[in-house]
Amino acid sequence: MSTVYHHLSDYDSTTIPKATDMRFGIVVAEWNENITSSLLKGALDTLKKNGAKEENIIVQTVPGSYELTYGAARMIKSGKVDAVIAIGCVVRGETPHFDYICEGVTNGLSYLNANSRIPVIFCLLTTNTMQQAKERSGGKLGNKGTEGAVTAIKMIHFQRKLEQR
Repeated sequence: MSTVYHHLSDYDSTTIPKATDMRFGIVVAEWNENITSSLLKGALDTLKKNGAKEENIIVQTVPGSYELTYGAARMIKSGKVDAVIAIGCVVRGETPHFDYICEGVTNGLSYLNANSRIPVIFCLLTTNTMQQAKERSGGKLGNKGTEGAVTAIKMIHFQRKLEQR
């Protein structure tokens, strides 16, 4: 979460496990592509910086944020990933459409996260303005994609520690 006290892209790399043998799925919404492509870049750069191999990263696009749940579910079922990062951006408009999309995606990704052995990382910007989205996708508040990648690495590590017990 970005606040006055916390920048989205700030993390201590010494606290991040090496991602060398981790496999990542990234589902990216095409809607608001100017924002989601920046989020994707932040995620990819961070994964690679922390040791992830390019061949262990699968990126797939879906038309919009509502379809992120389906995309994440299919990646989980493929058995080819250790975590899924769901990247999207919904900007509030003049109708309640924003509320329905945000609620649907939140509920869908939460369901997958709770009912799968594969962590699903919520990297969906839900902003009031396009300017707020820009600030959170590589602007003055950092990049939520970076945060999503760090979270994915940590959650894979968390899952592996549990399996060792």
